[in-house]
Amino acid sequence: MTLTASRPRRARRSGLSAAAPARRSRHAGDSSRTFTVVSTVVLVVFAIIWLVPSLFALKTSLTDNGVAALGAQEILGSWSPTLDSYLRLMSQGDIWNWYLSSAVTSVLTAVLTLLFASMAAFALSRLQFRGRAAVYLAIIVGLMIPSQVLIVPIFEQLRVVQLLNTYWAVILPQVPSVIAVFIFKQFFDGIPRELEEAARVDGAGSWRIYWSVVMPLSRPVTAAVAILTFVWTWNNLLLPLFVMSNPSLMTIPVGLATVQGSFGLRYADIQAGAILAALPLVVLYMFFQRQIVEGVTGSGLKG
Repeated sequence: MTLTASRPRRARRSGLSAAAPARRSRHAGDSSRTFTVVSTVVLVVFAIIWLVPSLFALKTSLTDNGVAALGAQEILGSWSPTLDSYLRLMSQGDIWNWYLSSAVTSVLTAVLTLLFASMAAFALSRLQFRGRAAVYLAIIVGLMIPSQVLIVPIFEQLRVVQLLNTYWAVILPQVPSVIAVFIFKQFFDGIPRELEEAARVDGAGSWRIYWSVVMPLSRPVTAAVAILTFVWTWNNLLLPLFVMSNPSLMTIPVGLATVQGSFGLRYADIQAGAILAALPLVVLYMFFQRQIVEGVTGSGLKG
């Protein structure tokens, strides 16, 4: 009787223990679906918050200047799109020179930043020398210094060496990028040292290891730093505004500032210029968004 009665109890306990994982699995599935729904709603809300001003700017740029000066209600109520503002900027303004200046300064700044920032990060990550910790600490402290407070010293230095109103006046001050050094160093620290030791056994020096071993493994972070540096240089207004006074050498942000000052209430022309300035960056992000995300969030900030 005792053995017979114990078997159903064991069977019931076995049934309860089997049902517990099923309940936990259903609970985990419900939590996952809830998280997915909440995340989707948040993303949609943020997308709408970002898209509404952008769509309004596009609508304004396709509206006549006279209608655009009357206010938002008249802009939204007008359904006669026109490309006059875009045609006027392309034919009468210096936007093509602004495009050229922005492209030259942004590309050269990105290339030089990649070269020098990666070399500095390699030295801090792989080489042993006296004062390495102090140098790295000084670089980190540089993150806390606002770039705006350096404008006057930079201007004076460029004036002394007679580089004002040249592309180098925009390029050289932006090449020393503290954040680029930090990102590269964090990535280099995660590369296995066995690869470096194997290269040294084969007779490779520090330069060969940097160029042939470390940099080929750093393509994601290299692409991310290059794109972010390009975008930052393209959008930079303060430095080119101080060091450039030649209209033919102005970059896109400085040129748009002059357009806004001279056009007055011609809001359609101002918005058309802003959209033309942002268009290359939108195209760049569309083609390289995966590299940006992988380089920064996936590997570039690991420590």
